Parts: sequence; structure tokens; C-alpha cells
Amino acid sequence: MRSRGYRVEAFPSAADFLASPYLSETACLIADVHMPAMTGPDLYRHLIASGYEIPTILVTAYADDQIRSRALKDGVICYLPKPIDEKRLLACLHAALQSREPTEDNS
Repeated sequence: MRSRGYRVEAFPSAADFLASPYLSETACLIADVHMPAMTGPDLYRHLIASGYEIPTILVTAYADDQIRSRALKDGVICYLPKPIDEKRLLACLHAALQSREPTEDNS
């Protein structure tokens, strides 16, 4: 993402992101589904409940149709399996930053 000109901040955990000064200025969040203490979907739901409607892309090495369906229903922009296809990620990022609407094929 940096090579494409985006400013990127990385965090070791959801809690670190939530405690960061970047929370209110985050234009798009890319999070792993499986993280310690708080999962990516839990982080997204927490953000929404707290009033932060940050367009979110979830990535996972362990694709699960139930988790995918729930995340997309909850409003996640895309749910992408690893290894991540760069073109699909960029399409999801574009959707998150421009229209905030899901792409036609958001998985």
C-alpha cells in the first residue's frame, strides 16, 4: 500500500489500534480475521458500536463461509482469503475509499 502512495500504520493488536491516535482519522482498516484477544469481525462490530464507521476489509488464511457471510452482512467492505490477490485488494480499497459500497464480488 505504501508503494501505491497510501499512508499506512500497522498495529500488533486490535487493542493497540483502538488506543492509537489514528483511530479517528483512519480512512480504511485492513484487519486479519484471526487476531489475539479480539478478532477482526469483533473489532469491526466494536468500531460501529462506538460510532466509528471505518470501511473495513478483512483478510484471512482460514476462510469460513459463516464468518464471511456475517461480516459482509454487518457491513464489512470485503472478506479476502490469503494469499491476497493484489487486484482484488485494490478493488476493495477503492470501494472503501471512494464509494464505501461493497464491490460486485466482495470475497
